[in-house]
Amino acid sequence: MTEIRATTLLSVPLILTNLAQTVITATDVVILGWVSASYLAAGALASNLYFALLIFGIGLVSAVSPMVARERGRNRHAVREVRRTVRQGLWASVMVAVPFWVILWHTEGILLWLGQDPDLARLAAANMRGLQWAILPFLWYVVLRSFIAALERPFWSLIVGMGGVVFNALIVWALVFGHFGLPALGMFGAGIGSTLSAALMCLGMALVCVRDRQFRRYRIFGRFWRADWPRFAALWRLGVPMAVAVWMEVTVFNAAVFLMGLISATAVAAHAIAIQVASLCFMIPLGFSQAATVRVGIAYGAGDPEAIRRAGWTPFVLGVGFMACTAMMMFLIPQTLIGVFLDRTDPANAEVIALAVSFLGIAALFQVFDGAQAIAGGMLRGLHDARVPMIYAAIGFWGVGLSLSVVLGFWAGLQGIGIWIGLATGLAAVSALLIARWLRRERLELVRGGTAPIVAPIAVH
Repeated sequence: MTEIRATTLLSVPLILTNLAQTVITATDVVILGWVSASYLAAGALASNLYFALLIFGIGLVSAVSPMVARERGRNRHAVREVRRTVRQGLWASVMVAVPFWVILWHTEGILLWLGQDPDLARLAAANMRGLQWAILPFLWYVVLRSFIAALERPFWSLIVGMGGVVFNALIVWALVFGHFGLPALGMFGAGIGSTLSAALMCLGMALVCVRDRQFRRYRIFGRFWRADWPRFAALWRLGVPMAVAVWMEVTVFNAAVFLMGLISATAVAAHAIAIQVASLCFMIPLGFSQAATVRVGIAYGAGDPEAIRRAGWTPFVLGVGFMACTAMMMFLIPQTLIGVFLDRTDPANAEVIALAVSFLGIAALFQVFDGAQAIAGGMLRGLHDARVPMIYAAIGFWGVGLSLSVVLGFWAGLQGIGIWIGLATGLAAVSALLIARWLRRERLELVRGGTAPIVAPIAVH
């Protein structure tokens, strides 16, 4: 019961914070949709390109969480080691933001190269001129959020995240339409608003870290300019495989959108609805995954194999149990869920609704697999095990999932249903591989006595 309570207290704020981030993105889409369909489409193009790069950065700097958790498990009162890790997370954010800025500055050319409509590419580029600068403050926010989550005090990240939701809605609305005495900047205003929101959230987390007595003793911004190359390299060794694995998962679902586009506009619309429902549900296992990383990391640093086992299986059972409940919801009330996005009484929507119901039926099947692979990945990250899971992600998501989607969707003639069956199979493959990996690592830690590899002390900072 102690582990259940600790996991729940850590997971719930993380889940709500993830939901807040989803709401911010959805708010931008809604506000641009109020202007015109062209603004909505261009905003979607810009945000997809932006997110394709951002998700890699998030995966990289999220390595701060398992590294800090392990240090705390090794020494509950560690300060210098924690500060060194957080500092290098902030450095790594700068290192990836600069090349990303260069890439995103050429958004219009990239979209034209991908065959997008020239007018939409121009509008998307205008949006990106303001949006791209959000990468650095948002990655810094992720680093600081990972730091306080590893200290098992995630409540402040929820408060800052909720504040970001409100501020983002107001500032994007004001800058797009010209309210509160601000100029109407349209697409560029939407991008600038998102950047200001990210900056505010970063500033909010920074103030929490320097003012709250639980965090200020770490002095995480102290001697920020001091290089710590061994720790910097350690963060990249753990963070890059994490980033690649997350990127592969996200991009396989992006690829599915393009496959749906080869079928029909109806298939794209139905897919968009089903994937939005699934994405919202995914915030639950994502929060449990983040909690598993911290709890397993602490037990790993302490060299306690029984604690590692409890810290891993507790969030796994809770998260998969919640996903089983969401699966039942998709089976039992698909029409109600779809009604949030479409008017069910409009005959023009009948074909989309019927197809979306079919997609949700398959999504219900992969809910458990999706939750299992997400949480198992978090459990392994707590053990600083990221390279093999990265390979499993490549095999499962792209080797199995995407390949089978193409075969079933087009060669077997199942179209959209075949694509979703392929995605579900890919998720099942990844979850099976990761669980098997965890069981092997769990047995190994039991034999070794759970001893975490010791990082040799480096220069004092």
